[in-house]
Amino acid sequence: MTDPVGKLPSQLDQLPDRDPEETAEWAASLDAVSEHAGAHRAEYLLRRTLHHAEQAGLALPRLLETDYVNTIPTSAETPVDGDEELERKITAWNRWNAAAMVTRGSKHGVGGHIATFASAAWLYETGFNHFFRGKEQDGSGDQLYIQGHASPGIYARAFLDGRISEQQLDNFRQESGGNGLPSYPHPRRLPWLWEFPTVSMGLGPLSAIYQARFNRYLTNRGIKDVSQSHVWAFLGDGEMDEPESTAALALASREGLDNLTFVINCNLQRLDGPVRANFKIVQELEAQFRGAGWNVVKSLWGNAWDELLQLDTTGALVRRIREVPDAQIQTYQTRDAAYIRGHFFAGDPALVQLGAQLSDDKIIECFQLSRGGHEPRKVYAAYKAALAHKGAPTVILAQTVKGFTLGEGFASKNANHQMKKLTTDEFKQMRDLLELPIKDSDFVDGQVPYGHPGADSPEVRYLQERRAALGGPAPTRRVHPVEPLPAAADKTFAAFDKGSGSQSMATTMAFVRLAKDLMRDKTTGKRWVPIVPDEARTFGMESLFPSLGIYSPKGQTYEPVDRDQLMYYREAKDGQILNEGITEAGSMADFIAAASAYSTHGETMIPFYIFYSMFGWQRTADQMWQLADQLGKGFLIGATAGRTTLTGEGLQHADGHSPVIAATNPAALTYDPAFAYEVAAIVKDGLKRMYGEQPEDVFYYLTVYNEPMPQPAKPEGVDEGIVKGLYRFNTAESAGVSVAADAARTQLISSGTAIHWALKAQQLLAADWGVAADVWSATSWTELRRDALEADEALLRGEQRTPYIRKALEGAAGPVLAVSDYMRQVPDQIAQWVEQDYTSLGADGFGLSDTRDAARRHFGIDAESIVVATLAQLARRGEVSASAVKEARDKYGL
Repeated sequence: MTDPVGKLPSQLDQLPDRDPEETAEWAASLDAVSEHAGAHRAEYLLRRTLHHAEQAGLALPRLLETDYVNTIPTSAETPVDGDEELERKITAWNRWNAAAMVTRGSKHGVGGHIATFASAAWLYETGFNHFFRGKEQDGSGDQLYIQGHASPGIYARAFLDGRISEQQLDNFRQESGGNGLPSYPHPRRLPWLWEFPTVSMGLGPLSAIYQARFNRYLTNRGIKDVSQSHVWAFLGDGEMDEPESTAALALASREGLDNLTFVINCNLQRLDGPVRANFKIVQELEAQFRGAGWNVVKSLWGNAWDELLQLDTTGALVRRIREVPDAQIQTYQTRDAAYIRGHFFAGDPALVQLGAQLSDDKIIECFQLSRGGHEPRKVYAAYKAALAHKGAPTVILAQTVKGFTLGEGFASKNANHQMKKLTTDEFKQMRDLLELPIKDSDFVDGQVPYGHPGADSPEVRYLQERRAALGGPAPTRRVHPVEPLPAAADKTFAAFDKGSGSQSMATTMAFVRLAKDLMRDKTTGKRWVPIVPDEARTFGMESLFPSLGIYSPKGQTYEPVDRDQLMYYREAKDGQILNEGITEAGSMADFIAAASAYSTHGETMIPFYIFYSMFGWQRTADQMWQLADQLGKGFLIGATAGRTTLTGEGLQHADGHSPVIAATNPAALTYDPAFAYEVAAIVKDGLKRMYGEQPEDVFYYLTVYNEPMPQPAKPEGVDEGIVKGLYRFNTAESAGVSVAADAARTQLISSGTAIHWALKAQQLLAADWGVAADVWSATSWTELRRDALEADEALLRGEQRTPYIRKALEGAAGPVLAVSDYMRQVPDQIAQWVEQDYTSLGADGFGLSDTRDAARRHFGIDAESIVVATLAQLARRGEVSASAVKEARDKYGL
């Protein structure tokens, strides 16, 4: 039913009203205020009432937006606990050296970004001086996700602290000489300084959330108490457009991650122009974070605005600053007082009157200089409030000016992200503004000098004393002196060497069984971190639910529907499994946090993340690079792998290319094992290489299949070949096929599930065509290629080295046919190093829904297709008749 004006009844009409008369009185009061004091007063009262209700804990929807003013009034700010004048000088030196470093580097054409740190300087300096905990107290400290474009400012501070030399500053973005500085936070390139890579944009905020979550996981599981660690993520307002930036906001709120603070530098600009030209990005972000359940602190205006807001007795000023779009705020930054007076203080008589009370200098001070993110007291108050807030994460929205202190040529200009240098005159203006003791004569041949007050200066002593009190330098990355993990018992791996007899088992299940056994180890079992994106049952992992438990900070507050079953769904506060729901990105962020815990917290963890292979590298390859950059270790398991093994799921589930993408990542060791014993051998090798006496900064990617097959026993002497990537599984003779002594011979190389088609083809070739075929298992095409590339490089250095692939195939008679359940590009990685005639088969193109046999026939990779391709190779060599190829096609109905 609708009311007389055709509108649906309001929600209030759907609810019982036990006192309609009282309700009417409240409505009448609101109407009276609107009539006599104006709508703005009524709005104000409603906001204050809702705010009061929220503070009182009443179960009302939260306000998603507040007025465009600071959350913390000046009267509530606590004094900065330190020497504000010395901190101003330190910040001035850092601003100068950041700009000098990029400008000097621009002569070499290497680029760099100046404007970002110029806007965010106080956001970092306040944290370094008062809040960010170092690693020297508990080995963990705080985790800092530095905005990538602000890296010059971090280098400048490290230079002032004596951690970086002037020569290194001059080698910014020039790393090939061995003494340079990477452009952005890259732990692999500067592993003693950077902990977390934050470019590509968007990955930093996502990782920060899961890092804070993993900190709680470590504490709740009793691995290490890191409850004092706080995660700080410094982000740009433009970066928040990346979907990963906000993908996990609800998780952070749902789990009450009050050990996490986002600091968003709202300079209102992205790379090409305004973030929200016709809107207000701060208000949008506030609504987004509040709606997700975060505590929001806005630090928008500096002290100069206090007088204006006190004069605003009608609310006209607050309404006006809320309605002015961001692009216009930028314009005010570049115009004179007359323009601002005529444009901003116009229309509303109350605004005109207010503007008339202000001098031109006051207008310029407010609109061009006074921002909450540029005043240390405002920033300090915001950080204090963030740490004091309990029960939810906090986001600080700090308004700044991009290019602040760099002069009129930079501040708020749309192009300032691409501006790489200042002129000598601009540097001199900056020097005067910052009151730095740099003389004109210090500019030699037009080169801007670096500035340093001296290693024993009050500034440097103060900086170092503050850092010592907070637990040492920051940011910093340390690999703690931890003992190598003891190797699991050989019998754990040897259990797969005998094969499965007549019982069929998929390699996915083989891995799960192996992992289950490894997690039973009394010493290292607790260090395994199983990660799965809501597909545990698909991978046969539900048996782990009751024994290991699914991690939940709340434990299990309900009785699960399957509680009476053996493998019931058990959540626990100390649960070991991270079941992330349907989010590959979140699962990868989990993996990265666990994979680098050895350096972040000095606790070695062994994560394995098992996922549909199609939805791993294809969706989150950027995070795989982040993992490599962060020097993470662990096992990525691409399950239900291959283009034809996942029957019925169709195109979007059919993975024919994940090994191709994985091959592009230098830190990824990619394997495509065919048998259970190969899975065991590869995992054993991985544990040794990543966690043994000489740990390597690599991670493993294993593709495993959901196709149950009888698992053979491990042949003798194949362990080296399994790890290196290739070994001969059998010969025609050892396979027991009957062929003539002078029969034509061929070599069938296959990987993963394709070896079963090759073995069938081996039988058909002998029985139907009298051809002897040897079958090889290529456990890693990529590792074979990398070994060959290293041999090529050695040759260029004058060293003689034969690639392993060539040594393995030495003397093998006949041509080579390589086949896999992936596109031909995967086996073709090794083609140029195979001396025999070489060709390949693969599943190129799009996947499709059908049976496994039909899909393999469609792609031409089934056993019969292998036979025809082999005969074609031999016919070209004159070793079988040309007619055999057509006869085979007809015989097998191809």
